[in-house]
Amino acid sequence: MQITGKALLDARPEEREDLFIQKIRQCCVLFDFVSDPLSDLKWKEVKRSALNELVEYVTTQRGIVTEAIYPEGITMFAVNLFRTLPPPSNPNGAEFDPEEDEPTLEAAWPHLQIVYEFFLRFLESPDFQPNIAKRYIDQKFVLQLLDLFDSEDPRERDFLKTVLHRIYGKFLGLRAYIRKQINNIFYRYIYETQHHNGVAELLEILGSIINGFALPLKEEHKVFLLKVLLPLHKVKSLSVYHPQLAYCVVQFLEKDPSLTEPTIMGLLKFWPKVHSPKEVMFLNELEEILDVIEPAEFSKVMVPLFRQLAKCVSSPHFQVAERALYYWNNEYILSLISDNASMILPIMFPALYRNSKAHWNKTIHGLIYNALKLFMEMNQKLFDDCTQKYKAQREFEKEKSREDAWHKVYSLARQNVDIKNLPLSAIEQLKKETLTEPMEHDGTEMQSSSIRNVQKETVKEVNVPMHLLRFP
Repeated sequence: MQITGKALLDARPEEREDLFIQKIRQCCVLFDFVSDPLSDLKWKEVKRSALNELVEYVTTQRGIVTEAIYPEGITMFAVNLFRTLPPPSNPNGAEFDPEEDEPTLEAAWPHLQIVYEFFLRFLESPDFQPNIAKRYIDQKFVLQLLDLFDSEDPRERDFLKTVLHRIYGKFLGLRAYIRKQINNIFYRYIYETQHHNGVAELLEILGSIINGFALPLKEEHKVFLLKVLLPLHKVKSLSVYHPQLAYCVVQFLEKDPSLTEPTIMGLLKFWPKVHSPKEVMFLNELEEILDVIEPAEFSKVMVPLFRQLAKCVSSPHFQVAERALYYWNNEYILSLISDNASMILPIMFPALYRNSKAHWNKTIHGLIYNALKLFMEMNQKLFDDCTQKYKAQREFEKEKSREDAWHKVYSLARQNVDIKNLPLSAIEQLKKETLTEPMEHDGTEMQSSSIRNVQKETVKEVNVPMHLLRFP
């Protein structure tokens, strides 16, 4: 490694450009930090000092980013950063939890960090001219930059996020290409690998990009919401990037309210069936959407939406039920419910009434009582009608249950050839006693042992000899 000893600020002004280029080229030398971290310690320190000097020079000086510097600076960044990433440390194990797990850090970070800082100062310099830089920062450069987002080191992904954002802002000709390649990364992630370390950072960049979309939205952007952002909800590691994803979705709906209906229907389509923590995330996002929904759009989705909320209220997982019932603490959502109570209360009432007594968690009882009280205050007559209708439905179900129980008894008895020896009056009496005998019923089918007990008791009452009916 050739040492360029003179400091940039000590050189004469006419020498500085050549010295600047020499020091940039000096920093293109790579060192091994993985297999032998203790090797070349002196030269590693020399490179680190040179990189720090470059960062300070670009930050403090003006008029130093000349046309000759562009290829040198961009090449130095590419040589140091564009590399094959190591295989994932836990390819088939549990998803990475940023709060619990320690990330795998990049061994060469003492140098890479300063290279990133230099490139950022380079892009942000008042002297930087995108028209010159676009000869070197092209589609190939962007593609290699995006590949680095799969790095396991969160420090590197954070720098990449800022670098890509600056490039997107300064190079108008690359914007569509960047969006397309991010789409491709997401498609691979959703439908092929389901493994990528940089999804949260890419979504964070997109959140800022979406915020700047002009109205009316292009068809390309609408497709991105419906075909990319919504399917991202079904990936098992949703928790790693869900806050950024929800922010992007809400940004779209604030831009174009007409997208609300397909978005909510898409969320209901991907609603988790057996994963309660994921269900809580969906409920969080849904509340954020409802905070910005327009009343006209709400009326289009309220029926399927509250059918799903009724299922959540009935969830045995108390956090799911609790999160759903917190919707009644949101003033705007409560106003939407109040305006449409005639449609919503009949959907919600059975779940609320049933779980006000049947749910195992007492906190849920209090939240349900609050929701029922609010419904009662909205429309007392409607509330009373729903109560009567629910009780009538329960009675009907109990009667139907007794009928079903008799049909089971009767069908079992009919399988016995000796039933033909029974007088018709005995069979009718058997049916009558079975239907009028009180039974406890919890809404499910009776167990076979209960049916046998009913059979035996009823047969005794009508004095039918037990040998005529062989109970299974």
